Amino acid sequence: MPETPPASPQQILQQIWGYPDFRGMQQPVIEHVVGGGDALVLMPTGGGKSLCFQIPALLRPGMGVVISPLIALMQDQVAALHELGLRAAFLNSSLDAASARQVQAQARAGELDLLYMAPERLLSESGQRLLEQCRLALFAIDEAHCVSQWGHDFRPEYGQLEILRERWPDIPRIALTATADIPTRREIAQRLLRDDARSFVASFDRPNIRYRVVEKRDGRAQLAQFIRDEHDGDCGVVYALSRSSVEQVAEHLAAQGIRALPYHAGLSAETRARHLRRFLDEDGVVMVATIAFGMGIDKPDVRFVAHLDMPRSIEGYFQETGRAGRDGLAAQAWMTYGLADVVQQRRLIEMGDADEAHKRLSSAKLDAMLALAEAADCRRVRLLGYFGEASEPCGNCDNCLQPPELVDASEAAQKLLSTVYRCRQASGTNFAATHIIDVLRGRNSDKVQRFGHQRLSTFGIGADWSEQDWRVLLRQLVAQHLLEVDSMHYNVLRLTDGSKQVLRGERRVRLRRQAPAPARRRRAGSASTAAQPGIALAGADAALFESLRAWRADIARDHGVPAYVVFPDATLRAIAQARPLDLQQLRSISGVGDKKRDTYGPALVRLIAQHA
Repeated sequence: MPETPPASPQQILQQIWGYPDFRGMQQPVIEHVVGGGDALVLMPTGGGKSLCFQIPALLRPGMGVVISPLIALMQDQVAALHELGLRAAFLNSSLDAASARQVQAQARAGELDLLYMAPERLLSESGQRLLEQCRLALFAIDEAHCVSQWGHDFRPEYGQLEILRERWPDIPRIALTATADIPTRREIAQRLLRDDARSFVASFDRPNIRYRVVEKRDGRAQLAQFIRDEHDGDCGVVYALSRSSVEQVAEHLAAQGIRALPYHAGLSAETRARHLRRFLDEDGVVMVATIAFGMGIDKPDVRFVAHLDMPRSIEGYFQETGRAGRDGLAAQAWMTYGLADVVQQRRLIEMGDADEAHKRLSSAKLDAMLALAEAADCRRVRLLGYFGEASEPCGNCDNCLQPPELVDASEAAQKLLSTVYRCRQASGTNFAATHIIDVLRGRNSDKVQRFGHQRLSTFGIGADWSEQDWRVLLRQLVAQHLLEVDSMHYNVLRLTDGSKQVLRGERRVRLRRQAPAPARRRRAGSASTAAQPGIALAGADAALFESLRAWRADIARDHGVPAYVVFPDATLRAIAQARPLDLQQLRSISGVGDKKRDTYGPALVRLIAQHA
C-alpha cells in the first residue's frame, strides 16, 4: 500500500483494483463505513462484498479485522491482496508458532491494513489481548448469517461475537452475507451491530445463472450426461447429501473421464486440504461434496453447481448455487430431485435434536424449497419472491425456455387418494407409494395378494398410466399438502384435510408435465459461455485466451496462489479481445490495477505481440 493513500474510494478502486466504477450499492456502503457507521450488507455471491470492507479499512486509520469461518478463504483473500500490493495477513490454525508471532508483531506495529481471523481465534483471550494492543479501523463479520439460530447455517461461535459490541463499542462493524431472510437479518443486527446501523440490501438476482430442475431417474447417470454434454472441461461443484454418496458419485464421474474429487468431513484433513487446493488452483476440476464445502469460496470460474439431492431450504439452495458464475459469465444451477428427497429431508428434520419451534420452521423452509422445485412458472421469480423481491419472468430458466404443460389431473388425483383411503380402510394400516401404485396399476404383487387388495374397487383403475406418471402426480400432491408422507413410519402415505376436498370434487388439481428436453450439445468454446451474447471467443481471440490461461497457470504455480488470484477469466477474455499493445492500453482493461500492470504488464504485452 502506498504511504499516501488515494483520497477517495473511487481512486482506490481504480488504482489498486483496476475497476473503473463501483457496482450496485458498493459506494454508499463504503462511504457509510468510512464515516464510522455500522452496516448490514446483503449482496448475492459474486456481488463484490469484499470491497465493502477492504476499501474502508484502507481509508480509516488503523487495521481492519475480518472475521471469516474458513481457513481456505482467508488464505486466498490474503494472497489476492498481496497480488494487489496490500499489507494483509491471517491468524489461524494453519500457521506455526513462529509465523503466528510474526503476524502478531506486524499487527501491533501497525504494519497491516487487514488481518483475517477465525471467530474462535478472536474469541480467545490471546486474540482479544492482541486486538487491545492494536489500532483498529473496523470489524468485518463475513458470512454473518451464521450468527442466527434461525438461519440455515448456524454456528455457535458466531453467537459469541456479541463481545465486539461490549469490548470495542466505538469501532464500526460491517456484517456481510449473501443469504438472510427477514428474521435472520433482524437477529444479525440485534446481536452484532449498533442500534443506528444501516441496512444495505442489494438485488438477490444473479441473471447470469440459469436454473434447471429435472426429475430424478438415475441421478448419477443424469449428472454425468449433463456435465459431458454441456460442461465438458468446466469447473463445477456437485452437492450430495451423504458422505457415501459423495464418494460414489466422485468415483462414477472419474470413471467417465471427468476430473472429479470427493470432499466431506469424513476424509482426513490432509486429503480435504489437497483436494481443495486442486479445485482452487487447477482448471476444470469438479468437486463432489456435502454442503460442508463451499462457504466463502472465491473461485470465480465455477461454471455449474449441481444438486443430486434437494436442499432443505431456499436459503441453502441460493447460497450454494451462488457459487457458480461469480465472474459474471454464464453459469448453470442444475438439480435433480424426486419424492425420496422430500421423504429424506423430512426424516432428518423429525429425527433432529432441535425443539418443536425449530422443526416447524425447518418444515416450512422445506415446503418453500419443494414449491420452487415443483414450480411451473419462472423459477427466478419464485426464488427472488422468497426474499421479498418482485421481478418479471427471466427468460433464462428451464420453465421460461421450455414452459411445462399444465393439465387437469383432478380425476387421476381422486383415483390415487381413493386408493390410499381404501387400502387403509381394508387393512387398518397405511401403505407406502410403491404399494399404492401397484394397486392402481393392477399389479398383483405378493404384498397386494397378502392384503387382498386385488379385490378393492380401485384395483387396476390406473393401468393406463405408467409407474413414473403416478410418481410425478404423487410428488406434486405432496408438494401441495394434498397428501402426506410419514417419514418416521416406513414412508407410508396419509390423507390430509386437502385430500378430502379433492375427493369431494371441491378442489381441482393441475399437473405439471414437462416435455422431454431436446438433446443439448456443446457449441464451440463452451455451452455456458455461448448462452450469454458477447462472451464466447473464436478464432485468434480464443487462441490468445488459451495462451493467456497457460501463462497465468505458470505464474500462479510460481507464486503459490490460485490462478484466478493472478487474473480472473473475465479479465483475460477482455485482454484477448482488446489486445493492448503497451502498458497504458493494458491499464485501461477492467481488473488491471497499477500493481498488476507493473508486475505482469511487460510479459503480457510480449505475449500479445507474439499472437499479432
